[in-house]
Amino acid sequence: LTSISAELSGHGFCWAEKQGDRGPSHPTSEVSLSAFCFLFSEMVQYYQTRVNTTQELEKKLAGAGYGVGARMLELVCFREKGSKRETRIVGILSYIKDNIWKAMFGKAADALERSTEREDEYMIHEKEPLVNTYVSVPKDFGHLNCASFVAGAVHGILDSADFGARVTAHTTQLASETRTTILVKFSPEVMERERRLG
Repeated sequence: LTSISAELSGHGFCWAEKQGDRGPSHPTSEVSLSAFCFLFSEMVQYYQTRVNTTQELEKKLAGAGYGVGARMLELVCFREKGSKRETRIVGILSYIKDNIWKAMFGKAADALERSTEREDEYMIHEKEPLVNTYVSVPKDFGHLNCASFVAGAVHGILDSADFGARVTAHTTQLASETRTTILVKFSPEVMERERRLG
């Protein structure tokens, strides 16, 4: 698994180095969908044999995603020469939803919204996350959401940008469609800083 994690985190898990002397400032070709799905499936199977519950498996996936997220923020900022450091909550979440999501998955996330009930909670919605698309969940892991890996990546991005938060993945039902929601709950310190900047 160490080699798989290194492969995923070292290339932002959506790039493969081309032959030649391209550096991190030049975008490279994308990894084929089948290669990514194979690597991700192997990682899920590896963790599955080492846990007893769905929650433990989701925690392991989130941990694997955390390192990827921390590196993705650095990589995307490096590639976007004129990017500035985000200091506000909506700014960093919009950056994740649009720029980083596009670098990781080839498109922006479907939606970003703030909770109407709690001011410290925000949600990133994705109708069909790539990590859930080709996964068949065993019966004994009934409600497994492999987007915990993506939640871990978002957590890593936010921690690297100094936005302490708890990030979790949930499956939500909206009318007739099911979608995945990445729920971000910011720490009291981040909310206090936001009030001071506001």
